[in-house]
Order: sequence, then C-alpha cells, then structure tokens
Amino acid sequence: MHRVHVVAGVVSCLFGFMGVARADEASAPVDVPVSARKEEPRVEWRAVAELGFLDVLSHSLRQGSDGSIFRFPEDGGQDNLYTFVRLSAELSLRGRHTLVFLVQPLDIQTQVVLRRDVTLDGLTFPENTPLDVRYAFPFYRASYLYDLLGGPERELSVGASLQLRNATFVFTSADGTLRRTNRDVGPVPLLKVRARWALSENWWVGLEADGSYAPVALINGDDDSGTVGALLDASLRGGVRVTDQVEVFLNLRYLGGGARGTSDDNEEEFGDGFTSNWLSTATVSLGVQYRLPSAD
Repeated sequence: MHRVHVVAGVVSCLFGFMGVARADEASAPVDVPVSARKEEPRVEWRAVAELGFLDVLSHSLRQGSDGSIFRFPEDGGQDNLYTFVRLSAELSLRGRHTLVFLVQPLDIQTQVVLRRDVTLDGLTFPENTPLDVRYAFPFYRASYLYDLLGGPERELSVGASLQLRNATFVFTSADGTLRRTNRDVGPVPLLKVRARWALSENWWVGLEADGSYAPVALINGDDDSGTVGALLDASLRGGVRVTDQVEVFLNLRYLGGGARGTSDDNEEEFGDGFTSNWLSTATVSLGVQYRLPSAD
C-alpha cells in the first residue's frame, strides 16, 4: 500500500475516533458535573511516550555554494517509513504553569547507488557510486506553558521553548574512499501553544505547536553567520482517559524546518561553509500519558 494511503487511512481513523467520542457522550447516562470533579492538584507530574512511524515528505540538502542539491527521498533512499519515538516529562504547578522536557531521537541511515554525479562541499561522488547516508537530527527541548483557562477539562496554554539541535550528516562511499560530514549543535528559541477540549467525560481532542522563524543570526544560535532558520512542530491528537492516571491517544504530527546560510564555523572544514537544508515529515503515533499519583 502506498504511504499516502496509509496516512490518509489514519487521518480517517482519527475523525472516526472523534465521532465515536460524540456518540459515547450522547449515549452516556449523565456526565459528572464539572463542579463535582476533583480540582487539579497543586503539583502534578506526567510522563508521556509516543511510538509510531515517520514519513519523509520532502528533504533537500546543499553543501557548498557550488554543490549539488541532494534530494534525500530520490537520491538518498529516504522513501520508506521510519520508526518514530518521542518521550517527555511534565511538571504542572497549580493547574496553570507547566514545565516540559522533551527528547526526540531522529537518526535515518540508508544505502543507495547514485544515479548521477553529486557534489558536496567540493567533493564529487560519481554516478554509480555505492553510498552510505546518515541523517541524524535528534533534539532536546525545554518548554514553559501558562494555561489561560485554568480548568481540569480544557486547556489553552501559551508559552515558549528552547530547543537544542544536534545535527550530523554523513555521506560515505561504500569502499570508504570518499566522505563528507557536517555537524552542528546550537540552541533554537521557539514559541509554543497547546490546547485541549473535552468531547465527553473521558474522550478529548487537542493540538500542540512549537515554531519559529529566525532571520537574525544571533537568535538562531550562530552569531558569526548569516544563517536563516525555521522550524514547525505541530500536532493534532485525540485521546481517551482509561483510568484516573492513564490516558491513551492517537497523534498526527507535522515536523519540518531547516536553515540556509553561510557559517564561519565551517571555514576550517571543506567547502565555503554554505549549507541549505530543508526537511518536511509527517508522523503517526500512538501515545500514552501517565499521571503520577498526587500527594495533595
């Protein structure tokens, strides 16, 4: 089955999920009034994990101002589905303030035979070269959110995040005689929003987004470059409360971004330091959230 059909099927499943929740709400005897429910604790810890697959929608890289545009799905073999994992921990204070720490692994390794000459940072990989490709872009993100509504059944939170990127690109001929690498570590400031609505006593839908556009080198984490960067991590999810401590959810996510510019950090390496890297992906995942028992 084509990857697009798989994603479309999951989207249909999510909307069907919302319809089931509405039907469940209509058929339920009587929901417990909001005023009768337990108020949110003063301090609450939550652990969240997601597991699913990632589809590369588009991905291009150019290293060196005279380099080739390397399109990973066509040239680098990124045309499969890849395992997606995301872990986060949350600390909520008085139902209004939330601190989030997130870990996102992303490491795609492929093997291809080049169908054309490809030049990266002044080095040409000839046509028909067996090529090992590694694209790793794991990141770590800390966030603060303030809930404007402050209720246990709904949320509209705004805030900011600071993400630490940890990028590694490696291109190596199978015989080991040709290689180009690029590594980059730096902070990325983001704006953040999160919302959640109850469909019934147990069913809910929500959305979450982190994003930024950084035309200024200083706030993009590289004060010696003319780099322009952007990132968007946006998701739509629907879930159900299984117990007072456990919720499960289905999540659809767009994760994309990149950067373009010349960095002085690369001047001692091969090439002139110019890099253009843009990535767009979609993920489908099942998630579980566990609320640690409160001491309140």
